Amino acid sequence: MRSVLSKLLWPGLAAGSLLPIYLGMEAGHGVLAFNVTYLSLALAIALLERVMPHERQWLANDGQMAPDLAHTVLSKGIAQVIVTVIVFMGIAEWLKPAGGPLWPETWPLLAQIALGLVVVEAGLYWKHRLAHEWPWLWRFHAVHHSVTRLWFFNTGRFHVVDTVTGLLVGIPVLLFLGAPQPVLLMVSAVTAVIGMLTHCNIDMRCGPLNYVFNTPELHRWHHSKVLDEGNRNYGENLMLFDMIFGTYINPPRRPPADIGIESPMPENFLGQLKIPFTRAPL
Repeated sequence: MRSVLSKLLWPGLAAGSLLPIYLGMEAGHGVLAFNVTYLSLALAIALLERVMPHERQWLANDGQMAPDLAHTVLSKGIAQVIVTVIVFMGIAEWLKPAGGPLWPETWPLLAQIALGLVVVEAGLYWKHRLAHEWPWLWRFHAVHHSVTRLWFFNTGRFHVVDTVTGLLVGIPVLLFLGAPQPVLLMVSAVTAVIGMLTHCNIDMRCGPLNYVFNTPELHRWHHSKVLDEGNRNYGENLMLFDMIFGTYINPPRRPPADIGIESPMPENFLGQLKIPFTRAPL
């Protein structure tokens, strides 16, 4: 029974989250639907992590709940405000190309969302990869990689500079192409939902989905201390560009439970905000 459940959880939770967000958007309550659904997903994952964890040792308190929450409120709060303002305050209309949208507005909405995910993924992949390869970007990204366990609560543990640089290479591209409001909202929703699922500590078996989406099975390798494993699987939502550029990895063995970075990271939130400006964590 557990084996079957582990195969159904990822697609079930993903579809079960994105469908109500879409329906809420259609009813004119997209932001409300997103917030209610995102909170519900968090609660469901919190329960499942206790019932069927991938790593039992990751259930232990690491003393980082307060900094994790502070990073999440700051980074995710800024991200949601920016997306909300862009999507619902008319900025998207102002930024559309003067000669008319370059976006294929006549396509079915599902096809437009799929295209939007690919377009955004191109920027997110390279931003993420460069955050590992360029020391001055790694300074900020290391705050996220300093976690010693993966679970839903540290999904949003990103330095605010890391978050803002990621926002600059995603939604703005869709804006300048003239993508409509529903595409902007659903691409943002997919990114948020997959992000939480990716970091969850639940025993999941994603099978063929690992070749399409960023899943917990793949992302655990990305948090490995072994550089040849950690500097892989950069995809935010899709694994397309990891496949194209040879950074995909999914070995037939269990990913390491001992994750993090080699150099120390301050225990407190303000120290973690400050450290990228003082030295580069390794």
